[in-house]
Amino acid sequence: MTDISKSEFRRTLRAARKAHVEALPDSIRGLLFHRPPAPLLARIGDEAVIGLYHAAAYEAPASGYARFFHEAGHIIALPRFASPAEPMTFARHSDPYAEGDLEVGPFGILQPSADAEPLVPDVLFVPLVGFTPDLARLGQGGGHYDRWLAEHPPQLAVGLAWDAQACETLPTEPHDRPLDAVVTPTRIYGTL
Repeated sequence: MTDISKSEFRRTLRAARKAHVEALPDSIRGLLFHRPPAPLLARIGDEAVIGLYHAAAYEAPASGYARFFHEAGHIIALPRFASPAEPMTFARHSDPYAEGDLEVGPFGILQPSADAEPLVPDVLFVPLVGFTPDLARLGQGGGHYDRWLAEHPPQLAVGLAWDAQACETLPTEPHDRPLDAVVTPTRIYGTL
């Protein structure tokens, strides 16, 4: 594994993730990631600000969790980039049933508008390309989440992933931040 670069590994994992998601029937895909598992919910306080993400193609969807937490009375925050060179911040997403308060950001992903309330999530759900059972995470390669997690350690950092994204090992570097848990459609990795 160490002789493969992170970028090559990402390419392989993205292809495997795409094949996995495309093989799932639409009826099954529509049933997944709607409600966080009970052991995870037991770790989240009633007042916690929940950080989520607007999923890109083939990423584990986070919109069901956004609607669930919104209905439970939590404030929802999504990543926001002022420009590609600026650090990732989080801002309020007021209505997870609509995207009216979102705009296309510099990376082509929907994000809260410039006038949305800035927030720091207490609990953060993160996308990923790959993960290991010991909770190492391989992201998209920009280091945005690793830097944010280093500067704003949340009470809980949880990856959302498809089962096909599990890896025995991943190439990691000292700045890579491990997660507290990873939730897939079939199990929870980590101790909650």
